[in-house]
Amino acid sequence: MKSMRIAAAICLALLLSTTLAGCGSTATKEGAVENAVPAGMFTNPLFANGADPWLEYWDGNYYLTTTTWTSQLVMRKSPTLDGLATAAPVNVWSDAELSRCCNFWAFEFHRLNGPNGWRWYLMYTSGQHGTLDHQHLSVLESAGDDPMGPYVYKGEMMPDTWNIDGTYLEHNGQLYLLWSEWVGDEQLNWISKMTTPWSIEGPRVVITRPEEEWEKSERKVNEGAEILKKDGRTFLIYSASFCDTPDYKLAMKELTGKDPMNPEDWTKYPEPVFQRGNGVFGPGHNGFFKSPDGTEDWLVYHGNSKETDGCGASRSVRAQKFVWNDDGTPNFGEPIPEGEAIILPSGEDGPLVTNVQGAHMHIVNPKTQQCLATDGDKVVQ
Repeated sequence: MKSMRIAAAICLALLLSTTLAGCGSTATKEGAVENAVPAGMFTNPLFANGADPWLEYWDGNYYLTTTTWTSQLVMRKSPTLDGLATAAPVNVWSDAELSRCCNFWAFEFHRLNGPNGWRWYLMYTSGQHGTLDHQHLSVLESAGDDPMGPYVYKGEMMPDTWNIDGTYLEHNGQLYLLWSEWVGDEQLNWISKMTTPWSIEGPRVVITRPEEEWEKSERKVNEGAEILKKDGRTFLIYSASFCDTPDYKLAMKELTGKDPMNPEDWTKYPEPVFQRGNGVFGPGHNGFFKSPDGTEDWLVYHGNSKETDGCGASRSVRAQKFVWNDDGTPNFGEPIPEGEAIILPSGEDGPLVTNVQGAHMHIVNPKTQQCLATDGDKVVQ
């Protein structure tokens, strides 16, 4: 009995320490001067070494993943956007399976109503140690409704081909997979129907290819497809040109027909929708998120500080609000210069409401099968 009381007390202490973590913190970004940024504002970059960022605001917290290059999938969590810079990294998944153990890239996590109800599905690219020739997509499923898991491995959609940068499209009750894959000297964006969030069926169809000169800087590349919806319209935003150049950028298509599997039902916009500027180079591999109060649309992406930087760890996470044109298309503007103060997402000015996430657990007496309960700071049976 005494040992069970001690275990329960430890669990309570851990929960309390987790709940209170960060209270009164004076930590700042590396190299930053404390209180240099006015209250209610932040500056880019948000986070260093942040290639291929994915950011979601959910149930009182922001959650961020970036490419790790290792065998670990790491996530950061904070109730404030600028707090992600100093948030503790949490390893939510590791893999020792040799066929997919290494080179983790481009994590995305989506809340979908799957076979087991509402779950988070975390899709990522990985491959074999010592080579990038076998990179392919895998999917994890959360045990509950927490972006940080715990997760269970569900499957590989196309383990025998090279495929990266997976994301989901939900359209008229059907789930689709979008990904990027090479054919000859072209890297193309593809689409296929899904039967579950971790399996595909039927034809695999090319929906974007590098046709314009501005999509062919050094290499003919289309990758990093992402979906943006508003007022019944569906936009496909994707990265174009080689990531090792300063001219990596964002392009856009719109689903103007009824069938996402029909390339003719997608209409391409003739110019880039987001590209280098204001001292930011190679802006791309983006995602989208809402402000805490749901009134603002935000763009998250990676970019470089130098024209000579490329596809490595120099890429950092940046975020900025975007607006909508009168014709209903998104207007991402230009990259905001580094160090320029930006107003934080709407709703961060309070009241700040957040919840402790995680798996629900009970301490059970193995003899009586009764749960232990708490009475203030006492543990009772």
